[in-house]
Amino acid sequence: MLTFRELPPTAGLPLSWRDFLPAGGRPDLESGLARFLNVRSVQIECSGTAALVVALEYLKQRSKRRTVIVPAYTCPLVALAVARAGLRLKLCDLLRESQEMDANLLDRLCDSDTLAIIPTHLGGMPVNMEPLVSIARDHGAFLVEDAAQSLGATWRGMPVGTIGDIGVYSLTRGKGLTINYGGVLVAKSDEARQGLLETSKRLSASRPFLEAKLLVELLGYWLLYNPTGLSLVYGLPLRSYLRSGNLTGAAGDDLPLEVPVHKVGAARRHIGAAALARLPAVLEANRERGRSRAAALKGLPGVKVLSEPPDSSGSWPFLTVLLESSPARDQALSRLWTSGLGVTRLFVHDLTGYRYLSAIVPPSAVPNAQDFAARMLTISNSAWVTDRDFARIQSVLASSSAPAAKARTSMLL
Repeated sequence: MLTFRELPPTAGLPLSWRDFLPAGGRPDLESGLARFLNVRSVQIECSGTAALVVALEYLKQRSKRRTVIVPAYTCPLVALAVARAGLRLKLCDLLRESQEMDANLLDRLCDSDTLAIIPTHLGGMPVNMEPLVSIARDHGAFLVEDAAQSLGATWRGMPVGTIGDIGVYSLTRGKGLTINYGGVLVAKSDEARQGLLETSKRLSASRPFLEAKLLVELLGYWLLYNPTGLSLVYGLPLRSYLRSGNLTGAAGDDLPLEVPVHKVGAARRHIGAAALARLPAVLEANRERGRSRAAALKGLPGVKVLSEPPDSSGSWPFLTVLLESSPARDQALSRLWTSGLGVTRLFVHDLTGYRYLSAIVPPSAVPNAQDFAARMLTISNSAWVTDRDFARIQSVLASSSAPAAKARTSMLL
């Protein structure tokens, strides 16, 4: 079905034409982000994945250890970054119905070869860092926070990404702040900050033609990141993937194996610095809207919404929802994924489920991660999702979960 109104799957920050004006007296992107994150300095890379590669290459120089432990359900790009750095991957299963690594299992998985642990703050929701900090310290491993989807989220008053040894953020399209493709690195120590800069200089090439292409694409983002424009550049490819049964393509999980690392031009940095000034107000509106809509969904039987841990504040790019069963989730998606309402899947599989990662990801028993992937969907928290849109989504979720709830009641009777 062709629709000319397609809502984005995340609450990305739209650009303004004013962002493209000369910089004037505005602070540069690095200074602005450092103030936003309350850190001494930040380092800009060409993507969140490239930032993770730089971090891992730096840590590899500091230790003979070669194993990196990651959540079994996370972005495939994390696995590609580990492979790009020439390191071995080890998967840690999740807690049941959670995005968090099982801390008890993580403790058992760590050994004398564990170089780093990479917790992921998915969907703007902070994970509980307390056990992870302790486990990393006890085993002499580095803690690298993947906060790619969570710029602006906090845990116990601290921005996620600034709690471990190194933090990584993404500035790609659809994120809270974008320069088309971009990434950010922060580090706790002066030694790490200097080491990350030197590593980036060693790995990064200057690619002026690619930079020009990315700048033109950023102009296209300004023009097309709206419900009408997205119906063409996002909606049409989405429906084509779904018609052919290519779910990984529909979710954006078909990723190139190469991870480029190159310099980011001044023009895109200036645009990002201008847009950054609007980010705090947008994040606050996202939190208010996300919390309100999550509370509304919690009343539906057979529906669980992931919420903020105690003493934390999410950035709420979307709502992460678990339905009672995989058939219930699939029934809901059959009506919602092509509806233009901003409902999708985050990652189609846990990391063991991607065929193109088979040479990178070791066989692992990760039942909780597999269950999470089988039952979850996401709902956009964009300001373009109206109350009427959200009511339609609620109705579909209620009808999809009703058969399971009815069956459960019958068994009790």
